[in-house]
Amino acid sequence: MKIAVNTRLLLKDKLEGIGWVAYECLKRIVTNHPDDDFYFIFDREPDEKFIFAENVKPVVLFPQARHPFLYIAYFEFSVARFLRKLKPDLYLSTDAYLSLRSKTKQLAVFHDLNFEHFPQDFPKIHLWHYKKFFPKYAKKADRIITVSEFSKQDICKNYGIDPSKIDVVYNGANADFCPVDDNVKIEIRSKFSQGKPYFMFVGSLHPRKNLARLFTAFDIFKKRTTNDVKLLIVGNKKWWTEPIKNAYDSMTHKDDVIFTGRLSAEDLHLVTASALASVYVSYFEGFGIPIVEAFKCDTPVITSNVTSMPEVAANAALLIDPFNEQSIAEAMEKILDEDVRHDLIEKGRIRRQDFSWDKAAEGWWNSIINLLN
Repeated sequence: MKIAVNTRLLLKDKLEGIGWVAYECLKRIVTNHPDDDFYFIFDREPDEKFIFAENVKPVVLFPQARHPFLYIAYFEFSVARFLRKLKPDLYLSTDAYLSLRSKTKQLAVFHDLNFEHFPQDFPKIHLWHYKKFFPKYAKKADRIITVSEFSKQDICKNYGIDPSKIDVVYNGANADFCPVDDNVKIEIRSKFSQGKPYFMFVGSLHPRKNLARLFTAFDIFKKRTTNDVKLLIVGNKKWWTEPIKNAYDSMTHKDDVIFTGRLSAEDLHLVTASALASVYVSYFEGFGIPIVEAFKCDTPVITSNVTSMPEVAANAALLIDPFNEQSIAEAMEKILDEDVRHDLIEKGRIRRQDFSWDKAAEGWWNSIINLLN
């Protein structure tokens, strides 16, 4: 079997959400199916670590697809031409970008439709592309994988897709995420949080991650309590908008907020495992991998009661209203209670068993087989 795969988000030292999902699932799929040929389609020279096995053949197409107009040239001309020449059994797109001009069977991985709900969070040119093309991709796809029941219903509702065409495959978390002992926690806190306990946020600093309200909530929490707890913000300031900046600048306790920037995979694990709690209070997520990462580290979780997050967390997290700073602050106070923390950790140990990259890869492969049969 010949399978062409959109792997343009496998970027050396720049793997983020969708890229990590593709990395973990594809690594397992190609090694588990050595008799099948996989053509990984990149828009730049790939790092060797992404060529997971001998049955992977890297292909570089141009132009580099990093702008909406270039997306059109890349997917509608370069990818379409390559698929026409290769004649694969299937084209798998790990980020939902299909080739509308191609007659090849296509399987799209949709992570979320956040741009349909919060268009104000996106630059106009990107929003135009998403709104114009993603409904077409959903209809063009012969089959769709998505990461939660919430996202499945969202795709069906917004784009009129038959639910039987969509497979829900939960994401996993890296196996390196695991609990650490107290000595490691002391060392990590000394390195990252001035030796103090801390709440942590991890993710791209995008408006939907709700950092502005998180800053305000942390300020409320600090004013109400007498403690030395810090707030660690892990991620690049790529989307550092005016509202986020204003919320931070107006904080009374901004000196207790620490920005780490992007962390290595090893440091991210250790920071997660050493946190007082993971505070993941987005107002829109298709899944929310940091929730599962925290569960695997025996770290309590505070997360939102909207979109996919209650589905992923189940009963193993404190659920808050992401549009209410008081709600977030109250959860921070509550989680200082050792009994509350212990209860959440125990529930997280049970819930984390439902998520693994092995299960995710198997789910992707089942979708491939269902489409081809």
